[in-house]
Amino acid sequence: MPEFNTGSPTVRHIQSYIKENSVVEIQMSTGEIFSGNIVWQDGECICLILKTQQKKVLLWRQSLVYIRSELE
Repeated sequence: MPEFNTGSPTVRHIQSYIKENSVVEIQMSTGEIFSGNIVWQDGECICLILKTQQKKVLLWRQSLVYIRSELE
């Protein structure tokens, strides 16, 4: 299991998306793009509530291409 370093800039940036309830866009290595709110994160996954369906999806960190706020 990857170490979950709460002091890393990446983890802190994702935590800011959670705290601010920001809508984010996440692209996976498969080309799929998900949009919604991040609920939590750990060393392996990010849990996203999909904007359109209000369903929770677990996304493996190792398959992420990017995460960005829809406001950016």
